[in-house]
Amino acid sequence: MDPSKWVDAYGDALFRFAYFRVNNEALAEDLVQDTFLAAMKAKDRFSGRSSVKTWLTGILKNKVIDHYRKKNRTQSMSELAAFFEKEESELFSEDGSWDYQKGAVPSDWSPEQFEKLDRSEFMQHFHACASKMPEKIRQVFIMREIDGVSSPEICEQLDITPQNLWTILHRARMALRQCLEKNFLNPEPGNTT
Repeated sequence: MDPSKWVDAYGDALFRFAYFRVNNEALAEDLVQDTFLAAMKAKDRFSGRSSVKTWLTGILKNKVIDHYRKKNRTQSMSELAAFFEKEESELFSEDGSWDYQKGAVPSDWSPEQFEKLDRSEFMQHFHACASKMPEKIRQVFIMREIDGVSSPEICEQLDITPQNLWTILHRARMALRQCLEKNFLNPEPGNTT
């Protein structure tokens, strides 16, 4: 529990955790610094029931949530609307069904494709695809699917309705799947979409 060793021992892991959630190096660094400051102030209350790394990660997770909570108060829905509109025009026909002519129907992932899953390579593609999503959509997806935050808690923390949450998660999954299919499972030479 020596704070002078925290940066060397946990700094990189905390930065990666923050960067994946905010997709901005400077902001991730600021959040990690805020985490260390908050931990310094609260170190006497550390009970030792978890590891220092887990404790620091919990503080950082709250810092990330606070960041998005503040940002969501001022963020308009135009970013989400533009993302959904683009996605819908690329994937669905006017009647809301899959647009087979555009080849937008998700393909089934075969056993051969699963065999080529190299975790580190997949995660690189996953991060690249996730970084293309609007910030709020990416954050909702990460909170739910990566961090395992409950739906009611996400709705409360980000001040969104359960229907909005469901829509955001559905669209995020569709966009990620489409991006991963294009760039990981069936990459075209020079394709970085």
